[in-house]
Amino acid sequence: MKRQVPGLAETARDSLPDIPDGVFLVRVDGAQFRWHSRKPFYVLRLSVLEPRTLAGQSIVSRLYCTQKAMWKLGWFLRDFLYDQELLAHEQVDEMALLGLRGIVKISHTVFNGISLVNLDGFAPASQWDELSAAPISSASCSNNAEAS
Repeated sequence: MKRQVPGLAETARDSLPDIPDGVFLVRVDGAQFRWHSRKPFYVLRLSVLEPRTLAGQSIVSRLYCTQKAMWKLGWFLRDFLYDQELLAHEQVDEMALLGLRGIVKISHTVFNGISLVNLDGFAPASQWDELSAAPISSASCSNNAEAS
C-alpha cells in the first residue's frame, strides 16, 4: 500500500549538504533553546541571503551555552546586533533573535556517521562586501578540517 506523505521529499533533500563550506550573509529564521544536562544549546535556522546563487537555502546548526562555549554565543549575539539591553541583563529572547542579520562562516564535519554544520565564525552584516570579496585559502580550509 502506498501512502502520500506531504513534505517527505523536502526532508530527504535537506539531509544532503546543499550549502558548501564558506562565508554567507544570513538572516536568523528560527532559534530554539534545547536543554541538555551537560550541553544546553540553541538550535539556529539561518536563511542564506548572499551569495545570490544560494539565497533561500537554510543552514541549521547549534550554538552551545556551556560556560566553556559562552564566548561563541556572545560573539554571535554581538555581531548579529542583538539587543544590547537584553544582553546586559544576560537574557536571550528567541523572538528577538528572529530577523537578525549577519555573516557566518561554516564548515561541515562528520562525527559518528552524522553530518554536522559547524559555525566557525561571525561578523556584522555591514562587512559583507569586504568579506565576500576575500578568497578563502585552501590552507585555512584544511586547517579547519583538521581542528574539527
